[in-house]
Amino acid sequence: MPLKWLLYWQTNAGTSVNTQILAEVTQCVESINTVKGGRWKNTLNYYRANTRDPSTANQADFPRDLMGITLQEQPDKYYFIIHSQRIVVEADTMIPMIMEKLQSYRSRVSINFEGFQYKLGDFQLRVGKMVPLNQDSLKGIVMEMEYLPISSLDKSRHIMEEFLDMWQEIVSRRSLPGRFMHIETNFAEYGLPDHYTSHHSVVQYAAMMNHLLSSGRN
Repeated sequence: MPLKWLLYWQTNAGTSVNTQILAEVTQCVESINTVKGGRWKNTLNYYRANTRDPSTANQADFPRDLMGITLQEQPDKYYFIIHSQRIVVEADTMIPMIMEKLQSYRSRVSINFEGFQYKLGDFQLRVGKMVPLNQDSLKGIVMEMEYLPISSLDKSRHIMEEFLDMWQEIVSRRSLPGRFMHIETNFAEYGLPDHYTSHHSVVQYAAMMNHLLSSGRN
């Protein structure tokens, strides 16, 4: 599958993300002769083990926290990531309903990443907002930068870096209070190959969210 980098908007000190920045970023994308496509949406859930459940309470190696993700590119799959153990698991989309019935894990927070996608030559760009489920409050801005011809992480690095530099220059002309950031992720820690898969996308979303949580930006 095509390779992608996940970017997030990092605000300058003393400022916060808002809808005006999102609108300006969207205008930047539309100003470079992109072709606007349909909407896109990914959803992330944080799960906490139900310690009152006898099946989980007395197992020291039972994951206390799970992160579940649905990706638009794989609508019939549901992904779990256990960050502390560097494990990514692929499951059926029915698994959240089963977990809810078993009450072994409870969903603590649900976050949607949603917006529009754009085509620019060999690149597919997805720009969107990060909002908690059933809320309108904007918590962040994300961008998926996808290169369609290549799926090798190593072979595509130079092309992706050049495109990111070009994109940063375009955004900088707007003098916005912040910039897009890309987190370098060690996919080998999760046993993932050089060939890009949806598991790589899951790891990138988890790495981004862990960074935002630790820095208090979300």
